[in-house]
Amino acid sequence: MFLSKEVFTTVLDSTPLVSIDLVVQNPQGQILLGERKNRPAQGYWFVPGGRILKNESLAEAFKRLTLGELGEAFAITDAVLHGPYDHFYTDSVFGEQPATHYVALAYRLSVAELASLPDEQHSGYRWFSVEELLADERVHKHTKAYFL
Repeated sequence: MFLSKEVFTTVLDSTPLVSIDLVVQNPQGQILLGERKNRPAQGYWFVPGGRILKNESLAEAFKRLTLGELGEAFAITDAVLHGPYDHFYTDSVFGEQPATHYVALAYRLSVAELASLPDEQHSGYRWFSVEELLADERVHKHTKAYFL
């Protein structure tokens, strides 16, 4: 269920959001990152993913998010839970306020290839080696945390 802007602003200001982050790896060991179009983390390279909706199971959210973010639906059983992470931001999708807090559930997903990557959330995608992403200042610290 998607919320109105007014209700979602109250939620952002009052409680953490729960999300799934997709740590997608190709056979060469590279990690897929997208350049974020929207706040928070706008302009940074970040793993694909998104929030879980009210009354949506983890399995349903995983399938919806992989389809929307990767252009192909995967089952949650195709991935391995990497762990939970706190992501704190001083801004939100609406601007400078309210601040955003995510509890991100990171899942590792191995893929042979992805045919067509959607451009709704990211202006471009790139495969990074772990060493490259850790050294790149434009890779967001919350993405780097998955590899430290």
